[in-house]
Amino acid sequence: MFLWALFLIALTASYLSFQSFVDTGSRYFSASWGGIQWEKQVRNSAQIHRSGGLSVLVTGAAGFVGTHVSLALKKRGDGVVGLDNFNSYYDPSLKKARKALLNSHNVFIVEGDINDARLLAKLFDVVAFTHVMHLAAQAGVRYAMENPQSYVHSNIAGLVTLLETSKSADPQPAFVWASSSSVYGLNEKSPFSESDRTDRPASLYAATKKAGEEITHTYNHIYGLSITGLRFFTVYGPWGRPDMAYFSFTRNILQGKPITVYRGKNRVDLARDFTYIDDIVKGCVGSLDTAGKSTGSGGKKRGPAPYRIFNLGNTSPVTVPTLVSILEKHLKMKAKKNVVDMPGNGDVPFTHANISLARRELGYKPTTDLQTGLKKFVRWYLSYYGYNHGKPVN
Repeated sequence: MFLWALFLIALTASYLSFQSFVDTGSRYFSASWGGIQWEKQVRNSAQIHRSGGLSVLVTGAAGFVGTHVSLALKKRGDGVVGLDNFNSYYDPSLKKARKALLNSHNVFIVEGDINDARLLAKLFDVVAFTHVMHLAAQAGVRYAMENPQSYVHSNIAGLVTLLETSKSADPQPAFVWASSSSVYGLNEKSPFSESDRTDRPASLYAATKKAGEEITHTYNHIYGLSITGLRFFTVYGPWGRPDMAYFSFTRNILQGKPITVYRGKNRVDLARDFTYIDDIVKGCVGSLDTAGKSTGSGGKKRGPAPYRIFNLGNTSPVTVPTLVSILEKHLKMKAKKNVVDMPGNGDVPFTHANISLARRELGYKPTTDLQTGLKKFVRWYLSYYGYNHGKPVN
């Protein structure tokens, strides 16, 4: 039944993807790319500057995690080409600022969409990527109730388009991608382990990520793609996403506006396994470095290839009220709190990662606690948004 469900999802994705393109004209595909100068920029960015280095296509490169991973790879001498569609899910100016940061480190970002098969084919024609780091996605649990089609378009149809290009490449790249801790859904066993059941998603976002895990397994099984899926646990830090609680809490506290703090059943505080961005980057880079080779050629499998899934978390859940108190300390301001019961919008009461598998296989060791990580985030936030002693600088 589940395989049939996936088949139906794929058909739905294809239909919705096609309809989206018809409805929006040629929004993504009209982007200017190609030509001698463009190809030169792509090749230069993909150039490897260390022995045994990687050549990586990073999707969602102007996103939060994508920016940090791209910088880490480039700084150690790997070739990096970014791809991002700069959508307006949150303020595109922040993405443009991240792009400028990457450009200053000689990382070229192609503006385009992962559903654009022609663009993807061109990129693989210009560069023989050894790895794909697929971080592009429609994020956010609650937004799925407002715009469900965007999740199918990006997280399923876009994933399939990228997998199709990757499996047809010669040589095939190893494929590392961002799943989510949200796949654990209504699981009540703690901490969450990779072997736990993940068939009870609590949100459409989680369902699309779970579908992604099944779809990538299919491409591993049929086409010999080396696949590594990473279940991120509540990533935070500098250059983060404005829709995340720690980010919006910081903004509202500084502006003297109230914040909404949700609580679970029986007035139990919600808790999250907050994971600092630098630790997540280590896990991503470790996954790329340990990814076995794909075994297909031109879309034909020649032997079994690795299929792996890892939790990347901090293993130390912290309640949301504790998060708020840490922010108050670093901002030197008190929050105006509205405490309300958690609505049925897809959120879960707690997350807690078991990272023993990532520790063993990737050498993954998170080192930043929430107190330290939020201090670094607040310092970045105040600098980026021009605050001085709690007040914006004109």
